[in-house]
Amino acid sequence: MKVESEIILIGGPTGTGKSEVACCVAERIGGEIVSADAMSVYRGMDVGTAKPRSCMKRIRHHLVDIVDPGEVFDAKRFEELALKAIESIRERGRVPLVVGGSYLYIQALLYGIEETPPPNWKLRSRLYLTAQRRGRDHLYRILKRVDPDYAEKVHPNDLRRIVRALEVFVESGKPFSRFHRWSKPRFSFTGFYLRRSWEKLTLRIEERVHRMIAEGLLEEVRELMQRGFEGFLTSPQAIGYKELVPCVKGEISLKEAVDEIVRRTKEYARRQIRWFRRQGWIEVDLDRMSLREACDFICSRVQRGTSTR
Repeated sequence: MKVESEIILIGGPTGTGKSEVACCVAERIGGEIVSADAMSVYRGMDVGTAKPRSCMKRIRHHLVDIVDPGEVFDAKRFEELALKAIESIRERGRVPLVVGGSYLYIQALLYGIEETPPPNWKLRSRLYLTAQRRGRDHLYRILKRVDPDYAEKVHPNDLRRIVRALEVFVESGKPFSRFHRWSKPRFSFTGFYLRRSWEKLTLRIEERVHRMIAEGLLEEVRELMQRGFEGFLTSPQAIGYKELVPCVKGEISLKEAVDEIVRRTKEYARRQIRWFRRQGWIEVDLDRMSLREACDFICSRVQRGTSTR
């Protein structure tokens, strides 16, 4: 199938069904998948990230299982590796499908991130100590004052990104958002936003979390803790893992942990929905389409050369 756009983007909130749809589309158009999921890059974190193992046996995936938990992996590194993967896919005459819900990564891929100052570990430690003494809200208020644009994109509890943004501001004298270029995308692309009603999405999220527990998520967390990755598992971005750490330690019940995973996953889904709605991509309503119908719809739009940008 001839595809006019340089890349195809398939995004949406967690639990929508992106992997299933993307796998079908990739098979139909001769594509390979570049994962835009911030947690799927980590080896050993399989159940909690819902890696599509069945699809991965049929369709080549990139940027999955490439680093150990705890290794530094951010939007800049994603940008660099994703660009290399896309170039390789296109050189082999295949179609790159960028699939995922990590919108900061997708943003970095489309518009780029300038090189930021290297880590200042002493400053970073002081900022974390300040958060410990005065609370995350204190640092978030500072971020809103010095870089309101980036503060809008970051959750107030995402201490890792808040600290990094403040660190860059102190080191460079420029807001972190200035290091992002938003004017024109580097690729011609067709973007598809997979959506469901909030009622159905929340039900799917609840079912998905319970399914992950049944498939061994608690045991996966226990094993990762034994391997020394507890510090990473308790970081803000590790939803589905950090809530189970106190359960493994016997500090809370499994039900309490599961309820917290569901709550935080829904919060994250709301942020994803807000971002994807603003992009103006082609909407695919999975409440009204079967997986096959969604696949047919996307392939028809791709074949017609419909470009989002």
